[in-house]
Amino acid sequence: MMKRLTVYTSMLIIFVSFLSIHNDLVVQADSDGGGKLVYVIPIEDDVERGLEAFLSRTTGEAIEEGADHIIFEINTPGGSVEAADNIGTIISNLTVPTTSFVISEALSAGSYIALHTDTIYMTPRARMGASGVINSDGTAADKKAQSAWLKAMTSAAESNGRDPLYAAAMADSSIDLPELNAKEGDFLTLTPNEAVQVGYAEGIVSDRTELLYELGLANATVVEKEVTFAESVARFITNPIVVPILLSLASLGLIVELYSPGFGVPGSIGLISLVLFFYGHFVAGLAGMEAIILLVIGIGLIIAEIFIPGGILGVIGIGAVIGSLFMSGASISNMTMSIAIAFLVAIIASVILFRRIGLDKGIFRHVILRDRTTTELGYVSNENRLDLIGMEGITVTALRPSGMAVINNERIDVISEGSFIPANAKVKVVKVEGVRVVVRGL
Repeated sequence: MMKRLTVYTSMLIIFVSFLSIHNDLVVQADSDGGGKLVYVIPIEDDVERGLEAFLSRTTGEAIEEGADHIIFEINTPGGSVEAADNIGTIISNLTVPTTSFVISEALSAGSYIALHTDTIYMTPRARMGASGVINSDGTAADKKAQSAWLKAMTSAAESNGRDPLYAAAMADSSIDLPELNAKEGDFLTLTPNEAVQVGYAEGIVSDRTELLYELGLANATVVEKEVTFAESVARFITNPIVVPILLSLASLGLIVELYSPGFGVPGSIGLISLVLFFYGHFVAGLAGMEAIILLVIGIGLIIAEIFIPGGILGVIGIGAVIGSLFMSGASISNMTMSIAIAFLVAIIASVILFRRIGLDKGIFRHVILRDRTTTELGYVSNENRLDLIGMEGITVTALRPSGMAVINNERIDVISEGSFIPANAKVKVVKVEGVRVVVRGL
């Protein structure tokens, strides 16, 4: 009996030990992120509406797939304030933990995006800040825009428990922070050590593997998202620098095509540029079907103007095309500038082509009347009746002073020298001046 009890006790001790070891393994696996799903999403190049569309898609997919953590690998010099604001909203609305991994630089709009994530890690060579808002021409934005951006930066910092002073210094060059070597007149840019010092970064890591270890996700399943070809095209096309170039090519190509017989290379370039513009903005989520429909209607009215002259259809068509461009633009101010540049290019091209080519070629040769009834071709505007001078006739109607007379058995419109001549009175032709046959009463 004692022997059997000893065996049972030993078995119980072994079983309890096994459970303990198993639990330790489970805890260790959980601490290393075993069984968890991590999405890695890049934020690279300029911040614009195409990037916004990409992040909206990929973060949505991460949530649908049940991701436990999202890491944004950031390397951007900044970009559009409007796009950055929308991206910040996307990140703030995520229900899973987020981390910004600044690989090289998170400047301007990039720093604003990073501040919306729960944690920030940087590589030893990274930097973050320099977030002053400027216009597309490189000049400082007006005070209203600067004030709004300053408020946005500090709010982003406060939303994740960071000291707003340093976010403000990133956007306001008048703030002096000597402890960080940030002198008045310079926008604050943080090195990795400085970011850790002021609580803007949780740590410095050399690569993604080390980052996952720091986050306790070393054994997690990692899904790395990439920009699709269509999204790459959209990001390139929606760039504020590329938009005016595309619209200028479109206007230049179509203007040159008007002076060219048939439909050739210039028209193809113009049409392709226009299609690319709307394709990129459609993929980026900026252009909806209503903009495409308005564009088609506008082009149809412009074509109809060629066959139904009058000007009204053409003006409405041009207005519809411009309206579709504004509906597709990321920014009204940028689109206004882009359209103005394209319009200027079109005017210059039209003047040059008109002076060198005139209206002898292209579509104008079909809509402009060129036949002339010249004397050399046997055409005369009116027959000169000098042969009537000296002839006599009878008035058919009273001349007051013009009327009708029969001269040499021919009814002719005549005019008296000024006096009244009754009907059935004798008259004599005294002068012929073009179409005027002047008579005198006898």
